Amino acid sequence: MTATVQTVETEILSALATVLDPELDEPVTELGFVRSVAIDDEGVEVHLRLPTSFCAPNFAYLMVADAYDALAGVPDTGRVRVLLDDHHDSDKINAGTAAGLGYVGTFGVEAEEGLDELRRTFQRKAHVAAMERCCRAVLASGAWTLEELPLLELFDLPEDRLKLALLRRREAIGLLNHSHARVLVGHDGEPVAKSDLKLWLRLAATTRVSIEGNAHFCRGLLATRYADPVGAAPVITNSRSHP
Repeated sequence: MTATVQTVETEILSALATVLDPELDEPVTELGFVRSVAIDDEGVEVHLRLPTSFCAPNFAYLMVADAYDALAGVPDTGRVRVLLDDHHDSDKINAGTAAGLGYVGTFGVEAEEGLDELRRTFQRKAHVAAMERCCRAVLASGAWTLEELPLLELFDLPEDRLKLALLRRREAIGLLNHSHARVLVGHDGEPVAKSDLKLWLRLAATTRVSIEGNAHFCRGLLATRYADPVGAAPVITNSRSHP
């Protein structure tokens, strides 16, 4: 296999890694939701799969549409096809995505509303969980006390994966990431009051545990459904004859 072929595959997988399950807040590549990637002279075809055949259609549509958009941004990809397998609405979702109909256009009267608000809801939950993880880490390090947490700024966080994740979540909901921005803020950017801190931390921990628990549960369901190791890598084929 040449370096060029490897680069094409890497770019495609990197693009798919930007696609998150909206509820679990993890890349579909890490969850094992990417079943296969086929590259040929015409383009790329990706097959996605889910833990059950009855996963919520709105979540399923979001992932398929986001995967299509991510791949469409890869240079020289050619024709892009993203197909959802083994779901009770696979045919409808695949046809609607291919035609660019959008969620409401795909599901018609079955769709109560578009997906923007649903996406915002899960982005906000992901932001809360990311804040809580950072707070737990700085408390565990002994660098900050519970009473000092409301004064914690982005500048004070160690440069690690937890901070990078928090910065991404903040950007997704429209918050500024300047170094002296407070870490503990609401979705509008207003700092969490010291009087609300303990209650906020309890609620934030509940949100984080719920997200992490759901992710673990879904991995188990997927592994059972397809008899694959948890987090199995997709099957990749490349028959492209030109760089």
